[in-house]
Amino acid sequence: MRVISGSAKGRPLKAVPGTGTRPTTDKVKEAIFSMIGPYFDGGQALDLFAGTGGLGIEALSRGMDKAVFVDLEYKSLEVVKSNLAATRLTEQAEVFKNDAQRALKALSKRDTQFDLVFLDPPYRMKNGDQLMLQMEELGLLANEAILVLEYESSYVYPEQFGNFECIRKTAYGETAVSIYSYDKSRDTQAVQDKEEEHHE
Repeated sequence: MRVISGSAKGRPLKAVPGTGTRPTTDKVKEAIFSMIGPYFDGGQALDLFAGTGGLGIEALSRGMDKAVFVDLEYKSLEVVKSNLAATRLTEQAEVFKNDAQRALKALSKRDTQFDLVFLDPPYRMKNGDQLMLQMEELGLLANEAILVLEYESSYVYPEQFGNFECIRKTAYGETAVSIYSYDKSRDTQAVQDKEEEHHE
């Protein structure tokens, strides 16, 4: 595993020891960033099930200003810190040990909004959409935020729910990636459309 492009291009990334973590392969990572970037003009990123930190680090390398990394496993956080040091991106990162839902509640108290969110929960958890709705409820998403959801390809998430719409979807073997865009005016538009139908 390595950083594919940007300021830390080519730097190797450590993996988390053991088999509990499933790092995003370089091939999938490259595909994700060609869909959402490939480069960024600043912004805040959140890597919610950080693992090795590979996705958040790639986002920083490609121009994001700041990234928050969250993981529940102590050994994952050690690897994230080590990978941030190796890529010289420590100054632009914050690393927290917490579970996803608690982390979101804690982050909501800090008046931060994210432009880019990576959700790569363990495959047994099928709650990516609920976490996205929780982020919206807590005011953590900038308008037009992009959310990258990685999950088991045999599972199907809705194309559209609330103010989220799937704009790209792709599968690589047992891994699927859905890219959602968040637009808070989507709801208002739907209400207006309904009202217009009612008046016709």
